[in-house]
Amino acid sequence: MITEKKKINVGIGFVTGRKNFKDVVKTYIYNWNESGNEKNKNISLNLFVAYDLKYTGTKVSDYKNIDQEIMEIVDSAFYIGNPSIINEAQYLVEKKAINTEEANLIFGEGYAKKRNTVLYFAIKNRMDYLIFLDDDEYPVANIKIADTTAWKGQQILSTHIKNIKNVNITHGHHCGYISPIPYIEFNDKLTEDDFRIFIESISNDIVNWESIKQKMDDGGVTYADRDIINKGATKVVDKVSGMKFISGANLGLNLKKTDKIFPFYNPPGARGEDTFLSTSIGKCDVLKVPCYTFHDGFGIYKNLLNGVLPKEMKKIKADSGKNTKRFLKAAIGWVRYKPLLLYITQRDNYEAEIIKMRANLTYVIPKLCDYFGNEEFKSILFELEYYNAHVEDHYKDFIKTKATWKKILEFLEKNDSIPELVLERVQDIMKEKGMNNFTADDIMKSPAMNPSKDAKKK
Repeated sequence: MITEKKKINVGIGFVTGRKNFKDVVKTYIYNWNESGNEKNKNISLNLFVAYDLKYTGTKVSDYKNIDQEIMEIVDSAFYIGNPSIINEAQYLVEKKAINTEEANLIFGEGYAKKRNTVLYFAIKNRMDYLIFLDDDEYPVANIKIADTTAWKGQQILSTHIKNIKNVNITHGHHCGYISPIPYIEFNDKLTEDDFRIFIESISNDIVNWESIKQKMDDGGVTYADRDIINKGATKVVDKVSGMKFISGANLGLNLKKTDKIFPFYNPPGARGEDTFLSTSIGKCDVLKVPCYTFHDGFGIYKNLLNGVLPKEMKKIKADSGKNTKRFLKAAIGWVRYKPLLLYITQRDNYEAEIIKMRANLTYVIPKLCDYFGNEEFKSILFELEYYNAHVEDHYKDFIKTKATWKKILEFLEKNDSIPELVLERVQDIMKEKGMNNFTADDIMKSPAMNPSKDAKKK
């Protein structure tokens, strides 16, 4: 007897605010199709897009008007703007799943809350897996061969789907301009040792002196490792200082075991949502998988999406106001979350680490101001003092966020679960009616969820 395989529902999650979003989606979906996956009817692809209209002054149509050809490949697309987020938060409060204060910890503005929104809707709509992608990362790897750059396409979606079945989290590799740190030509104003002191003061799991020094040697660029690409080997991620390091994109989450799903968090105005998630997943099975995304950190390689593959990577020098401001903004984001990271991972040595950090920044900040010709770097010290003063409040919010998330998951399991076979039937009915872009409310109102009275009698 032949048993038909159960359909696997895969969510593709984006948090976006850029106009080139549609081109990025198109590239990933075509990448999936051209890799021979279009014949696999047992995998259902579903877009979950949390968009921010304020980030670059976009319109809703910049996200929703995706080519019909793409919409024929995916099974559904959920577009989540602020009205949808507000409605969903109110719904949870009205149902007494959480209170208003708790809702504001999970939903709202900022990268962490937007990612939580995508994660929430993916779980509510019965996805088996969710793969987070970023709108400035592309499925291609730059490889250094002698004095030239070679390129190789990467099968991001299929690599995560292949490897996530027996683990809780998969995450891939990154190449390109991973951190928005421009190429630094060291001199008497700013020596290599000065910059090392600065980087070590604000360092985290992604930004550290060893990795930055290698990038400086390569003109600020990270190249893909040919052995990782060619051998295709996976690697178990071990715990380091209580953390299992991951990144926020090129990231796969197995949604089948809700006790191993944790929320994103960052202090107000900071970044680091992936770093703080890393502190929560110590007991999860995390796997590093062999696929690269190219991070276009300075937005200068958008034509990669059109098949333009340069032979030489540009040095992004600190000689333009735009690049300097991008670096300053990133540095402020890093220093804002460093106190909480230290408080979580090095509680006993916290005060000593802050004193050391303050002393080092006091020494090096004037040198940065002089080198970049920008006095705004002085604000980094003020940011450190503010976030240090509020670290206990931010820690309490972090703990409350995880407790609130647990309440939400328990509520969804009891109230909002949609049987998988029914969901598959719903998707078929919706597509028959030409409804690719539907919401959770559409599903609940569908014929599959609401059979006619005659049908009920039978």
